[in-house]
Amino acid sequence: MHRLLLNSSKSTIMGSKELLQDFKALSENILSLIDKGSSISIVSHLDADGIISGGIISIALARLGARYVFKTVSDLTLNVIEQMKREDYDFYIILDLGGGMSRELRKAFDERWAIIDHHRISKDEMETDFTDHIFNSWSYGIDGGREISAGGMAYLVAHALERKNWDLSGVAVVSAMADRQDQGDKKSLIGMNSEIVKIAESHGLVSVDLDLMFLGRETRPLHEALAYTSFPYIEGLTWNTENCYTLIKNTGINMKENGRWRVLSEITQEEKSTILDAIAKYVATKSKNTAVNVIDNLIGYTYTLENEDQQTHVRDAREFSMMVNACGRMRKAGVGIGICMGDRDKLLAEGEEIATKYRVTLSNYASTLFTEKWRLMDYGTSVFVNGEGVLGVNMLGGVSSLLSGSLAFSGRLLFVRTLTEDGAYKFSGRKCLGCHSDSDLGKVMGECSKPLGGFGGGHAEAAGCRIPAVRLEEFISLVKSKLVNSKAENVP
Repeated sequence: MHRLLLNSSKSTIMGSKELLQDFKALSENILSLIDKGSSISIVSHLDADGIISGGIISIALARLGARYVFKTVSDLTLNVIEQMKREDYDFYIILDLGGGMSRELRKAFDERWAIIDHHRISKDEMETDFTDHIFNSWSYGIDGGREISAGGMAYLVAHALERKNWDLSGVAVVSAMADRQDQGDKKSLIGMNSEIVKIAESHGLVSVDLDLMFLGRETRPLHEALAYTSFPYIEGLTWNTENCYTLIKNTGINMKENGRWRVLSEITQEEKSTILDAIAKYVATKSKNTAVNVIDNLIGYTYTLENEDQQTHVRDAREFSMMVNACGRMRKAGVGIGICMGDRDKLLAEGEEIATKYRVTLSNYASTLFTEKWRLMDYGTSVFVNGEGVLGVNMLGGVSSLLSGSLAFSGRLLFVRTLTEDGAYKFSGRKCLGCHSDSDLGKVMGECSKPLGGFGGGHAEAAGCRIPAVRLEEFISLVKSKLVNSKAENVP
């Protein structure tokens, strides 16, 4: 553990000793609770990072014989906290959630809670008198938007509980993929994430290669792997298997061998270059300024889970993360949890079916939003998308991530909204393909929602918030005024 922390980036070194001490104290508290037979509730976000982080902690607790339950929620609201209070567990571990809610948690549970998170929190929250309950990467000088995910934080806690939990490092890498933290050179993982990768590599759990990042590199025919790759979103190719088949077939590449479809991991480097050239030419017919960005986002480091079967969706870390995310977004979080905790039979098969349905659902949403032009408000450097009446709250993040890879929004800041069941607006913000804005979306969401009676936050590249419906126009005006130094390069 010492080596893992001390070999990280400069910002990590600054906080490593304190982080180590705090995780040790947290693990001792958890071990004491287990010894007493106390009940523990794990509450996590319903996206892939939240599900995986909850799965990691669940495995660690199960190995120790703990009494625990695990559930996911879309937001940690006052209503959710009240429900948690009624359930009356002895201790609450909150993962990938909780920013801005520490005072409410203290009021509801006194000393019986802990937040393990990587989203940026306010200076005010960092300086409360109960910071010993808040284990946030930013408090230790670690960039939670780029250097570690909630799954990574959960892995460090699991390792503090028992050193043999190093075998959870592989799924922690999946968690980083889920949160799109592959922001280093050629889509590599950096900071604490890279150190976790090294741990996984050293035990033969993960291998790293530079390759095309098609979805289903080892499981799908070439044309399907291209079609199911939704970032970047290439109109006419993404989810269009017929067009992808035609594009690859016209290159002269042999798509079958001995009567069996070839997969990406089986073709030569020359053939991969030929496919990339064909994609670049196709994109150039749409917009000459975006071809380079598209190709750059199709090449990068891949992370393969060596202990997983080659014919499954859990072999490639990105594909694994997308399947778990689909489970959460399609209200099947229990399936995702089971997969993360090791089920490779019934639940894995169900997860693969859910992933297929999720892709169809996303495709339908995208088609509706692009067809109904009145839903799009384009301000040049930013675009606001009205998903009211179309998007469910659980699908908001997935749709905004999808749209952020679209050539139609290249270079912009994207804000997608929908109406919640209790009459509030929920926003999801993303920096789109080719966007070089200096704006920090986490700060923008937090600072614009708070004065309107809402709350929000997140990372510089991806964030979200919730506001009262009656304050919508005020919020949009505030956001537009907050955006700084937007360099809308490659806007078609």
